[in-house]
Amino acid sequence: MIRTSDDVRLFHRALGAGPPVLFLASWSLPSDSWGQPMLAMAEAGLRAVAYDRRGHGRSDHPPGGYDYDRLADDLAEVMAALDLREVTLVAMSGAAGEAVRCLTRHGAARVARLALIGPTTPLLQQAPDNPDGIPAAALDALRAELRADFPAWLAANARPFGGPKPSEAMLDWIRGLALQASLPGLLAFHRALAGTDFRAELAALRLPVLVIQGSADETCPIDLTGRRSAALIPGARLQEYAGAPHGLIVSDPVRLATDLVAFARGA
Repeated sequence: MIRTSDDVRLFHRALGAGPPVLFLASWSLPSDSWGQPMLAMAEAGLRAVAYDRRGHGRSDHPPGGYDYDRLADDLAEVMAALDLREVTLVAMSGAAGEAVRCLTRHGAARVARLALIGPTTPLLQQAPDNPDGIPAAALDALRAELRADFPAWLAANARPFGGPKPSEAMLDWIRGLALQASLPGLLAFHRALAGTDFRAELAALRLPVLVIQGSADETCPIDLTGRRSAALIPGARLQEYAGAPHGLIVSDPVRLATDLVAFARGA
């Protein structure tokens, strides 16, 4: 466990030895969800590290701290506690905001490069200058569904998340991981990931960035998220998986791991 400056214990795991690759899991998912990419990193001579975000998995489930400033502070404190340097940071979905906010809030002294997988950035929620975003009322309705019956919501959305490739057993496993999360934490984190505007912060990044996303992502439509994020980040590279869904960790784990290993090696 790593204890944060506001006294929250964060569970972390590591595998392999070599240059570090730090994985940040999607909203609702713990570090276990990165199993296959972490194994591929270790087999490629890299050190794979991941931790459970507060309110997720085996970390503490405090009542607060699910805004991006505090989550970014957690990330910075994990890297400092483990003395990680020249890190390849890999962030999936809502974790994209954690990674970006950490870089703009704490600097990039410990981070060499950043991979965003199906990001929620730059801004999901509709605004006057973001008319194609998701209306606030629709996001409120979604959170009401989560609050009323989170297991049923997971069951209904597992197949859209994973697409046609994963087995039912794999989707059951992912649902089980998500059910470890704190409901108050999930709701608070969802409000942050949907409503936080990262457009200016993305434009301020100055490091190699790879954006990977499925073109059929229903959770974070690629036109609203990945393509816009890549366009805002100077020099970013966008890699689209044709026809793939949001959950690349279960739909295309081998391809994803291969691409992340290459990126971590500086390709």
